[in-house]
Amino acid sequence: MKAARYFDRGDIRIENIEVPPVEPGTVGIDVAWCGICGTDLHEYLEGPIFVPPVGHPHPTSGETAPVTLGHEMSGTVYAVGDDVTDLKVGDNVVVEPYIIDPKESTEPGSNYHITPGMGFIGLQGRGGGLGEKITVERRWVHPIGDIALDEAALIEPLAVGYHAYVRSGAKSGDIALVGGAGPIGLLTAAVLKANGLTVIISELSDLRRQKAIDSGVADHALNPAELDVVEEVKRLSGGSGADVAFECSSVQVVLDTLFDAIRPGGVIVVVAIWGHPAQLELQKLVLKEVDMRGTIAYMGNHPDVIKLVQSGKVNLKPFITGKIALEDLIDKGFDTLIHRNDTAVKILVSPSGRGL
Repeated sequence: MKAARYFDRGDIRIENIEVPPVEPGTVGIDVAWCGICGTDLHEYLEGPIFVPPVGHPHPTSGETAPVTLGHEMSGTVYAVGDDVTDLKVGDNVVVEPYIIDPKESTEPGSNYHITPGMGFIGLQGRGGGLGEKITVERRWVHPIGDIALDEAALIEPLAVGYHAYVRSGAKSGDIALVGGAGPIGLLTAAVLKANGLTVIISELSDLRRQKAIDSGVADHALNPAELDVVEEVKRLSGGSGADVAFECSSVQVVLDTLFDAIRPGGVIVVVAIWGHPAQLELQKLVLKEVDMRGTIAYMGNHPDVIKLVQSGKVNLKPFITGKIALEDLIDKGFDTLIHRNDTAVKILVSPSGRGL
């Protein structure tokens, strides 16, 4: 089968590899679509970050580069292990792409997403969505019912936004400021809007600001090159500032803006993966009693996220701005998102070429 294999920084190759066997306790999935994630771009430009380099195997998967990339995937079950009885061939599914040490509990409330040795399928081994087929432990496979497979590829990043919302403690009626309207920023905004918050987005890209408004995930989309975001947020909030803010850009000036725009006692959630150190003016944290929280991925959120999409409260279709073949991954995928990211939001890849 064809797969996109990460060897090192700037070195991703489309290769033919063996189809992974379907063993007891696992599910074989024919991948329909896989989204290109900002994490993939960081690996390509700055990595290896998550990908374990040669000579340094991941503690749980035991794998090193080269690994098959891709963790935002949807597909159809083509085989199930002997002891898998609650899924069947033909079911459409998404993957919660975790690699967890077998000794760690993954029961609800166990915080398995921050256990020692945690890793991600598609970054630290065990195949990836940028391959034609993948075999996944049953516990990480979620049926999606009648959700379209292309839209379902966005459930994984939507779950990131959902978990960030849960971490924030935000509630209906709050005012939220989202810094950055890339895929994660827009999908975080979608979750916030679906849960009754007033959403303000700050974003330089005209296309992404317009996408935020046209898709209905933001009440206000501000261009920081044209106005003072802090003053506008204060005006929109009656002078108090945002109740909660989400850093979705890994850009220093955005983080600084959130600290100035948040109300005293407000919450800032850092959602972006930062590939470089950030600076923090601790006096602002102290004097405003700001609560700053990190968030990583998701923990038990996929079922709720799937229900949110099935209910119609979140429409994922507007955020799909491109569909490409695996062979075009670098030229039409990575290159677009790195050098012309103001022209795209989410680019989906079809590993087999079906659906293009």
